[in-house]
Parts: sequence; C-alpha cells; structure tokens
Amino acid sequence: MTVDAVDAVGVAVAQFAPTADTAANLREIEELTTRAASRGAAVVLFPEYASYFVDPFDDTLAAHAQDLDGPFVGALQQLAGRHRVTVVAGLVERGERGRVRNAVVAVDADGIRAVYRKLHLYDAFGQRESDWVQPGDLVEPDTFEIAGVRFALMTCYDLRFPEVARVLADTGAHVVLVAAEWVRGPLKEQHWRTLLHARAIENTLYVAGADHPPPLGVGASVVVDPQGVEIAGVGTGTDVAVAFVDADTVDRVRRVNPALELRRFRVEPR
Repeated sequence: MTVDAVDAVGVAVAQFAPTADTAANLREIEELTTRAASRGAAVVLFPEYASYFVDPFDDTLAAHAQDLDGPFVGALQQLAGRHRVTVVAGLVERGERGRVRNAVVAVDADGIRAVYRKLHLYDAFGQRESDWVQPGDLVEPDTFEIAGVRFALMTCYDLRFPEVARVLADTGAHVVLVAAEWVRGPLKEQHWRTLLHARAIENTLYVAGADHPPPLGVGASVVVDPQGVEIAGVGTGTDVAVAFVDADTVDRVRRVNPALELRRFRVEPR
C-alpha cells in the first residue's frame, strides 16, 4: 500500500544496547539519530533504559536517575533540534524512597512532547523490576502529533496487557511507540513479535517496537502496520530501520474493519 510522501511520517526504530555509561549511550543515540534522519525519519524510537542500564539492577540505578529537566533530556532536545526530528527514548527518572521511574520521553527542539511511565513492572520470568522501580500512575496518556499523525507511548512489559494499547487507541493514536528491553529466553522472541502484531491488528493502528539487541534483548525491532504486516525491521545488530506511516492508512483499515466501533466493552482502571 503506497502513500503520498507529503502525508507520510518517517518512523525509525533504533536498536542498540544501552550501558552504565550515559555519555556513551548519548553518542550511540546521536549516531543512530543521524542515520535515521538521513533516511527520512521524523520520529526516532530508542529502547527502554536508553539513559542508563545495568544487568542485574543494583543501587547505581537510583544513583544515575535524572529528572525530566536533567542533562539527558537536555541532550536529546539539542540532538532533536539539530536533526529536526522527535527523539523517543527510555529514561531512568528519579523516583521516591530509593526507587526510580521507568519513563519514556518524546523530545523535539522545543522540549518534551510526551512522557510515559511504565505501568506494569516486570515481576515475571524470574525478574523483580518492582524492587527497583515504582509503577507509573494511572493518568490520561500523553500523545503528540506530527503532520496529522498522532503518536502514543508504551513500555516493554505493558505490551502483554492489551488494555494498555486499547486505552492508547482511545486517545485517537495512529501509532503506538514501544520502548523495550525484551529479555531473551525460551520463546521470548516469538512472544515479542506476536504481541506487537496483535496490538496492531486488534487496535487497527501502527505499532513500532525498539528493543536491546542480544545477548540481553531479543532484538527484532520492527514497525507493524494496522493489518499486522511488518513494514520495516532490524535483525540482531545495532542499526535503524525506517517505515513511513500515515493517518489515511489507519482510516482506510478502520473503514473495512471497524472493530473499535463494534466492541461492547470498555477499559476501566483496577
């Protein structure tokens, strides 16, 4: 399905492995943003924990947490301004009582466009993210728009909860951007791909997911269209892939498959 380039917005999934060196992470983010912008991206999505990451988690997580007006977000704003893009990346945000917030920020030349804080913590598959991270509050989701395309944010484990994507669809979002550190394990790559496709199909919108590459993540960062077709993707290395999205495609799919209008249930907080 082709779209007029004037109406399309380039979305890049940027796959890399963040480390405990924030300055090195920013250098990697700059390199990948440069690459993505040269390929026509207007939005560049990076993984979860892009500002700082250690495995396993320890007390340095809180020690390296930053506020939304801190140097990491400031650097993203400068980078976004230089390349005339919106950068979306995971941030270890300063929290309360020794814990941090697992945040995703969307930043352009003018500052923060949207913030999302992970709702469902990864207390599964032998992990205990809640020992270090406090969950996000149940608030109205932030969105941002570029050329008539509305973007919403999500983080990693939230992908396993279809209610989260449904709430984002109800904001009028055309694209859901998923920043992840999808931990490798038996069948985990299959789960990652299946859930990205499912969230796109059931909500008739685009879903983009950016992960850490192996050995910790599964890689396979992709953009999926509203019918569940992968239209861009990265394998297991450090790289970017760019897809072009538009609101008209979402509208056309929803005219043929008006599932959101036909549903008989709504999402309510628990």
